[in-house]
Amino acid sequence: MFLGTYSPRLDEKGRLILPAKFRDELSAGLVLTKGQERCLYAFPQREFESMYAQLRQAPVTSKQARDYQRVFLAGAVDEIPDKQGRITIPPLLRAYAGLDRELTVTGIGPRVEIWDSGAWATYLERAESDFADTAEEVMPGIF
Repeated sequence: MFLGTYSPRLDEKGRLILPAKFRDELSAGLVLTKGQERCLYAFPQREFESMYAQLRQAPVTSKQARDYQRVFLAGAVDEIPDKQGRITIPPLLRAYAGLDRELTVTGIGPRVEIWDSGAWATYLERAESDFADTAEEVMPGIF
């Protein structure tokens, strides 16, 4: 499980050094793809394969399912971290997420999210104001 927030930098070659706490779980390989809210998702290979198996169950007759699959899968790339724990983020995905130099990398349970730091700050400011109000709606009976 991935937890926490980290602030690495993207180097001039488009490489990101993964947070040390994430490296073991991602060392066998990961898949980078477009995420919601203009961030990137990074899934361990096994987790991505499990998600893909679920996506395959969607009916091909559903336009919404086809659209989601196209956006989610067409931009996906496989990566294996190097010995320093670095991965290369392709230009297409960097452009999609607006990644420049300053990044925020968050652990969101089964996945890692990679954000432009400014976009993350804007998102978090908006989301935190709604956080307390949505707890009962998202997780009934827990709080």
